[in-house]
Amino acid sequence: MEADQVITKILSDARAQAEAIRKQAEEREAAETAKLKADLARFEQETQALVEKAAAEERSQRLAVARMETAKEYVTTKASLLDDVFRQVQQRLRELPDGEYRELMARLMVAAVETGDEKVIAGRDEARIDAQLVADVNARLKDKGRLTLAAEKHNLGGGFLLQRGKVRTNVCLDVLVEQARKDLEIEVAKDLFSTDADTGRSR
Repeated sequence: MEADQVITKILSDARAQAEAIRKQAEEREAAETAKLKADLARFEQETQALVEKAAAEERSQRLAVARMETAKEYVTTKASLLDDVFRQVQQRLRELPDGEYRELMARLMVAAVETGDEKVIAGRDEARIDAQLVADVNARLKDKGRLTLAAEKHNLGGGFLLQRGKVRTNVCLDVLVEQARKDLEIEVAKDLFSTDADTGRSR
């Protein structure tokens, strides 16, 4: 083979190799580019999912805090209202006309009696619980009615105690009103939690 033919063949082979290398490089670059795009797309999806999850968690936390603050405000407001209501209740009970007040005390006494031979201890400033009232209650109790009015008086703020031996039943107005308040507060708490649960389900 002549020299120029040899050179031509070498150049031809070189060009063929260069073309093959170029094609391989292009194919590798295309594959890497496709992989990079796929990785970027997956990364963006994962990032978006994380962002959405974080945003949802933040919203949930804020809603929980808001619900808690609302519940606290609700309880505080209710407590203040209950304070006012039961102060008025106590005052109205003390200011009842004598006939109504004595009838109320008589019914409470009948309900509180266990054995019928208890001693009735009136409040220190309680003038409407007297021997006549105790006699009326004994009449209602019939054979069980053996109540006696004690000479001693206690600082009860209205109402009375029933005592038999060392056992005392406190039927003073403050205790009755406080018990009524506790019962109402339990109902208020049930309403609060029920409302909060319903609100949570509706979200």
